[in-house]
Amino acid sequence: MLHPVTTSLLLCLCALGGVAAQWAGLPLPFLIGPLLISAAIATIAPRHLPEGYAFPAWLRLTFIAVIGLIIGAQVTADLFHALPRLAASFSAMALFVILAHGFNYVVFRRLGGYDRPTAFYSASPGGLFEALAMGEEAGADPARLTLQQFLRVILVVTLMPIGLSLWIGAPIGSSTGMTFARDGVPWSSLPLIALAGLAGIVAGRILRLPARQLTGPMAVAAALSVSDIYHIDMPQWLVNVAQIVVGTALGMRFTGLGPAVILRGARLSLISVGGMLLMAAVFAEALHLFMGEPFDVMLISFAPGGVTEMALVALSLQANPALVTLHHIWRILVTVIGMSLMGRLLRRFL
Repeated sequence: MLHPVTTSLLLCLCALGGVAAQWAGLPLPFLIGPLLISAAIATIAPRHLPEGYAFPAWLRLTFIAVIGLIIGAQVTADLFHALPRLAASFSAMALFVILAHGFNYVVFRRLGGYDRPTAFYSASPGGLFEALAMGEEAGADPARLTLQQFLRVILVVTLMPIGLSLWIGAPIGSSTGMTFARDGVPWSSLPLIALAGLAGIVAGRILRLPARQLTGPMAVAAALSVSDIYHIDMPQWLVNVAQIVVGTALGMRFTGLGPAVILRGARLSLISVGGMLLMAAVFAEALHLFMGEPFDVMLISFAPGGVTEMALVALSLQANPALVTLHHIWRILVTVIGMSLMGRLLRRFL
């Protein structure tokens, strides 16, 4: 009985963190504010949580599906016409994955002193849950591996909006009023939104899509939008709630880890993420010159954060989130396929 009450109190507290972050003018306030609050609770005051408490996965997955619907609703026929010219950026992404993985391995192996399996799977620039599963099977340290993978996502999600805000010269995100939500969406639309989200989750599981809790609903919303059967309009309050839940869930991943362990991992992640973002900037500038795509859109597309979180950054810039998501899905596919193909060979040396 304590766990639902704890989750409710935690979400209320994190929602206040989102409001405070919005007041402070932080980018993506309803994502970053709750993330910081829940991470602080998980690391500094975990004793105040009930024994064995974990943030409910079903709640996180439900609201990731909401974000998937938002993204999918932005898909138009014009996006499909753009796919042939994206061959260059998809090829560049494959090269980026190879270079980023190699760079990260050196960071965790040489600077961090991690054993080889832990360093290799911590170095993965995508496929978070796949890297955790493969790494544990290969004998990697699960605590360090989990820490580094989640720090990768969290640091990118935190640094990218702040960096872009400084570059643009103004805050980005919902604090500036930019959103793909609609005003005056009637409550009667909620059952159709829920039905589309459920259909997407089921389709994602059946088709075994990567990041299926996001891409399944995205595919359903995109199909509805392109076919003109029904266009999903999302109320602003639901968009904010989705960000609060996802941010809270990310921060709670630190439960049980001591501050000293996290600080050491954070130092390594800052080097790793900093190097990858520099690589992403180089690729983004090259593709901007070659393809004419906006630099910031390409940078978001190459930044190695989570699919959901980077789509939110794209939403905050009013960039095409579907285009950005396609690049991130491709990054995850390349990374996971690469780890799978190398798995047997690596076990001989790791």
